[in-house]
Amino acid sequence: MYKVAKATEYLVITGAGIKDIKLAKKGWILPGQSCSVFDLSPVNYTFEVQAMSAEKLPFVLPAVFTIGPRVDDEHSLHMYAKLLSSHDKLSNHVKELVQGIIEGETRVLAASMTMEEVFKGTKEFKQEVFHKVQLELNQFGLLIYNANVKQLVDVPGHEYFSYLGQKTQMEAANQAKVDVAEAKKKGEIGAKLRQGKTLQNAAKIDAETKIIATQTQGEGKKEEIKVRAEVKVFENEREAEVAEANSELAKKKAAWAKVAQVAEVEAAKAVALREAELQGEVERMNAMTTTQKLKAEFLSKASVEYEAKVQEANWELYKKQKAAEAILFEKEKEAEGQKTLAEAAFFSRQQAAEAELYAKKKEAEGLVAIGQAQGAYLRTLLDALGGNYAALRDYLMINGGMFQQIAKINAEAIRGLEPKISIWNNNGNNGGDVSDAMKEVGGVYKMLPPLFKTVHEQTGMLPPAWMGTLDKKNTTT
Repeated sequence: MYKVAKATEYLVITGAGIKDIKLAKKGWILPGQSCSVFDLSPVNYTFEVQAMSAEKLPFVLPAVFTIGPRVDDEHSLHMYAKLLSSHDKLSNHVKELVQGIIEGETRVLAASMTMEEVFKGTKEFKQEVFHKVQLELNQFGLLIYNANVKQLVDVPGHEYFSYLGQKTQMEAANQAKVDVAEAKKKGEIGAKLRQGKTLQNAAKIDAETKIIATQTQGEGKKEEIKVRAEVKVFENEREAEVAEANSELAKKKAAWAKVAQVAEVEAAKAVALREAELQGEVERMNAMTTTQKLKAEFLSKASVEYEAKVQEANWELYKKQKAAEAILFEKEKEAEGQKTLAEAAFFSRQQAAEAELYAKKKEAEGLVAIGQAQGAYLRTLLDALGGNYAALRDYLMINGGMFQQIAKINAEAIRGLEPKISIWNNNGNNGGDVSDAMKEVGGVYKMLPPLFKTVHEQTGMLPPAWMGTLDKKNTTT
């Protein structure tokens, strides 16, 4: 018998030739097999679960669950077919099973929460109940398509929610009265104070906004420069890896092509040699046949001698031909080997030239990247110094240790000389009233004018204004 299930149904076939059960939408029912049909449509189950919170306060949770077989999972369909397909979905057996799971999980979850948590977190409570119940229904192949939890209801004699609502309403009313009185009290004073603070806060916010915008713009430029540099480095690395892979592939292709060509040439030569050998055999057989005919016809000694001489001449000719062919084959192989060596040398030189060109190109790209980074660095320093090129030059000379190099060069220039050094004192009392420590300090300050003059003559730089200035006569004031 051939059976076909409806769009919302499945056939469950058991019996001969089937190890456990077989699910199908249509099929032949053979002798020794039985078939039943179960519906996949979900069903609504309405419950009023009585639960108790962590404070031992009872309440009623009205809920409507839409539950049916899980159609997107073959294992779940098998579980449902084996465990529940024999019962009607609206039967007391299925309803009690589902109700027992829902009530059990709801009571366990409610017992771990306070009444305040259940009341304020109704959405989270519903999701948690949904999750817990679904875990239990999975073992029966059932799926919760929808779950609606209605408003929590008091148990007669335990009017917690009604009292809680009244309490909230009274608190809201009292708070409103207090707020109105407080608002009237602070109205006039607060209005003036609010206006002043509004103006102050507006000015403060404007200033802070400008500062933050400037800082954000600077940070954005720094991050942009940094990201560009990192992207350039990454691109260079990837290009180098691709070039290296292409080089290796080209080498392997050249080697494979070389082996294939050598094999083709060897096969062609082998075929030619075999053809020559077969042709020689044919010729010898023809000669033997002719000789036998001559022997049979003439039966003379002259014919036999003539045959022997002919055979000998043919043999000598064959040997010479084979020797010539061997020499020719050897020359061809030698020429092919030289050609292969020349091609390999040319390919090696070409690869070396390409590698050198690639290295030069990468070196040039590195120099360009360094130049761009240095340019960004100088632009950042110039922006930080407000566009003052003199300050930028002084910073770079100080940071680069140019003053130390100038001092070192000057010291090297006078090394080995015996200059005449004059020490003068212009304090007017020949140092009679000055201590030794102050004399040393005075000596240091007296050396500044010649030092500033030397630096100005060699670099064109003037000393900072806070340290001293050079007049037209190159003296420090």
